[in-house]
Amino acid sequence: MDNEIKIKHVFFVTIKINFTDTNLHLFLPAGVKRFVYVSAADFGLVNYLLQGYYEGKRAAEAELLSKFTYGGVILRPGFIHGTRRVGSVKIPLGLVLQNAKPLTRLPLVGPLLTPPVSVTSVAKVAVRAATDPVFPPGIVDVYGIMRYSEQK
Repeated sequence: MDNEIKIKHVFFVTIKINFTDTNLHLFLPAGVKRFVYVSAADFGLVNYLLQGYYEGKRAAEAELLSKFTYGGVILRPGFIHGTRRVGSVKIPLGLVLQNAKPLTRLPLVGPLLTPPVSVTSVAKVAVRAATDPVFPPGIVDVYGIMRYSEQK
């Protein structure tokens, strides 16, 4: 690993751990019972290429789960999309990978095709996880995010 990559790796891990640790230590004394963290889905080979980023995410998740054992919720969406406006044209970015679900089972390539999830769905589930006392703590993958976002 050359020095530039090593520095970026350490930077990502350090920033994620420090940011999450600082926030958790601010909220715990204030009596916060639930904490929702938007992390990232596993993308196989990409995890290796962006190793520091993913190690930082996973370290932050571990810290959250250790501090909020009964109220920590981790959302792991893949590609988060919305509608992009280009001039007067609206482009729904979710259509890009909408029908790629069968391809997600392919080795190496499959994890890259994790279904996209809308920013609205992620926000809806995050709010529900933070405010609904019966929402189960733990990790919610992209399929769970889609399932919970469809519930009323």
